[in-house]
Amino acid sequence: MKPTIYKAFLIFAVVGLLPALARQGEPSRGNAAVPADAAARREVPLEKGWRFFKGEAPDAARPAFDDAAWEEVSVPHDWAIGGPFDRGIDLQETVIEQNGEKIPYAHTGRTGALPYIGVGWYRLRLDIPDGYRRAELRFDGAMAEPVVYVNGEEAGRWANGYTAFNVDITPYVRKGANVVAVRLRNLGESSRWYPGAGLYRPVTLALTQSPSVKTWGTTVTTPEVSERSAQVDVKTELDGSSFSSSDTRVVYEILDAAGRPTGVRSEATPFSNGAAFSRMEVKNPRLWSPESPALYFLRTTVMAGGAVTDQELTRFGIRSVKVDAARGFQLNGKTRKLKGVCLHHDLGPLGAALNKAALRRQLAILKEMGCDAIRTSHNMPSTWQMELCDEMGFLVMAESFDMWGVPKVKNGYNRFFSEWAEKDLANLVNCHKNHPSVVMWSIGNEVPEQGSPDGARLAKRLQDFVHRLDPTRPVTQGMDQVDNALKSGFMGVMDIPGLNYRTGKYQMAYDALPQGFLLGAETASTVSSRGVYKFPAEEKKNAMYPDRQSSSYDLEACWWSNIPEEQWELIDDNDWVIGEFVWTGFDYLGEPTPYDGSWPSRSSYFGIVDLAGLPKDRYYLYRSRWNEKEPTLHILPHWNWEGREGEVTPVYVYTSHPSAELFVNGVSQGRKGRDPKGRIDRYRLRWNDVRYQPGALRVVAYDAAGKAVAEREVRTAGKPHHIELKADRSRIAADGRDLAFVTASIVDEDGNLCPTAAHRLDFQVTGQGSYKAACNGDATSLEVFSQPSMPAFGGRLVVILQSAERAGTMTLRVSAAGLPTASLSVATGL
Repeated sequence: MKPTIYKAFLIFAVVGLLPALARQGEPSRGNAAVPADAAARREVPLEKGWRFFKGEAPDAARPAFDDAAWEEVSVPHDWAIGGPFDRGIDLQETVIEQNGEKIPYAHTGRTGALPYIGVGWYRLRLDIPDGYRRAELRFDGAMAEPVVYVNGEEAGRWANGYTAFNVDITPYVRKGANVVAVRLRNLGESSRWYPGAGLYRPVTLALTQSPSVKTWGTTVTTPEVSERSAQVDVKTELDGSSFSSSDTRVVYEILDAAGRPTGVRSEATPFSNGAAFSRMEVKNPRLWSPESPALYFLRTTVMAGGAVTDQELTRFGIRSVKVDAARGFQLNGKTRKLKGVCLHHDLGPLGAALNKAALRRQLAILKEMGCDAIRTSHNMPSTWQMELCDEMGFLVMAESFDMWGVPKVKNGYNRFFSEWAEKDLANLVNCHKNHPSVVMWSIGNEVPEQGSPDGARLAKRLQDFVHRLDPTRPVTQGMDQVDNALKSGFMGVMDIPGLNYRTGKYQMAYDALPQGFLLGAETASTVSSRGVYKFPAEEKKNAMYPDRQSSSYDLEACWWSNIPEEQWELIDDNDWVIGEFVWTGFDYLGEPTPYDGSWPSRSSYFGIVDLAGLPKDRYYLYRSRWNEKEPTLHILPHWNWEGREGEVTPVYVYTSHPSAELFVNGVSQGRKGRDPKGRIDRYRLRWNDVRYQPGALRVVAYDAAGKAVAEREVRTAGKPHHIELKADRSRIAADGRDLAFVTASIVDEDGNLCPTAAHRLDFQVTGQGSYKAACNGDATSLEVFSQPSMPAFGGRLVVILQSAERAGTMTLRVSAAGLPTASLSVATGL
């Protein structure tokens, strides 16, 4: 290792040693020069200045390579989201065994029909200041098979595109111009959903002195927790290349969420192997939970010869997690059932390119629904997502793999499993071990090995490996072959047996297993399209229609899945079912079941919220059950049914109130309460014999004493009259990355949504910001998200605005033929 790192070409902004704690985990606020004086540690987000080329470039790793003609991009970056959509991209002629298919057919849109396949190159010139002993590049994920070069030499590589990994570039840095080049490759038939492509998660340069804390070298656990006292154990691993334990000490301080000292402090002398340990007590701790996500910071200061050589800030929470047969899932000693959803990693019209504002919006929508848990299906999560789950209060099942050694797709992770599985699991655990939100690890999803003779042995080996890394959390995985997994012993070895669907086999599994509880690791997979209703309203499996949409009466599922109520009966009637993770919280790109063989469907129908982030009716069904803070009262369908006059048009009400009365044009249709013996009517209020008449639907909700406490109304909308715009935030940061999400609604003269309006809307943005993308939530739309024009779907769409780096105001103007132009301004600069 070289004794120092020499200056090179460009200079980037750094995250200071102790950044403003209120913005912990936020991206930096722009690029600036690194101060000449060397601090103990600097972490530099490498966002700007990257050059990108889609295609093979054999000499691109050489420092002298001319990349002037390449596209200049900012990272995170997804090279494929700009489209266009194409039926022929990754057309998979296959049998999806998980879906029970027997005959191969062409699956269109399975990976989103976007151009993610191929090779891509990124290049960046760096300047690293003098005075540091070690330089490391940290990739939070790179899609896929990244190979990292520094000054023409290979410095490191990884296989899994979802895994965070680090590359020590110290031996490759030289005086003069330093050039980082990254080659990525995505093969066709490598995924079951849209994976994204490129440097889609953050890249950071870390500069440290010696001795210093190793990457992911701080471990904070809270083995003893009560409301009166908490034990906080800390282990630190130091870079041991050049330190003397007798001359080195480590100082620990616990700070509150605002960065103020709590008075809890200790010191430790590291052992000769570089490991240091400490045990501290926090009196009257604020416990972390979804309802109160209290956080602390651990400030670790490394001193050698009386000088500070490193200082690191680690955020953590004080909480306990336990699962047992007697009391189920327990957080801080209190039993609770998980109210969770599964989330794929894409952000709809933004693709896989990570953006913290988009992540925060996604989680805020779920939080409002009452959701308290996230499964990162079926891959390793980003650091930003876990930081937000810590801050906003979500319990997380952090997942690793969708497959092991037996392939589900020809070029999937099966190619890497035997060599890379333990490396990937180690990075997953070490990267995310200090997040209080993470309450369990998942080692797989519906792996074919469930029924194999060696499957149980392999599952136990992986689980034991995770336990060695982290003995404080249980391990699970999603299993769909219940009979095979029971017979082979596969399900019996898991800390938490996780079942995917198969509601009819829960009792059998519970009776056969030793654990004494089950988790709905993946549930429901009800399909629906926002604002679309099919008649008659009846339960159906694999229903398909000419318009390639699914009904929002929330009665349709796949042959292997079910409507929400089937899972709720199991949860409510059995203490040993510890909760669920619904498939899925949001629609996602790819996997357009049940239309996966019917072009142009290119994104999912499973979401509780659509691809644009607009709630479907099903959102309010879950909200009526999950949100215990605020009541829910929601009516469906819309009431614009020209041509159906006099025909039966059922009306459903999703509510947390015990009963309600429905009126059509002022005439009562009767009062209904929940039927405890009805599978569906235990959870919904349904008026199945209503006949359509234009006018108004009104529902009045009653409390348990029979008092009217709330009402809602849906009216037949008149002709489209104007466009209403509503932003999720009126002011955003002027950092060039923050986003505002504006919902555009086509309404009549009285402001009623026109639910069948499909006008093409055109967008123009002026001032201190720019147009980023738009999405209407239609799974069959081939409109490119980045083009400033798109038709409404169900009368609505969402426009995404991105801030500039100068404070001020940006203005969105939305126009459509026959309607007046609407405008809305968003301030930039916090």
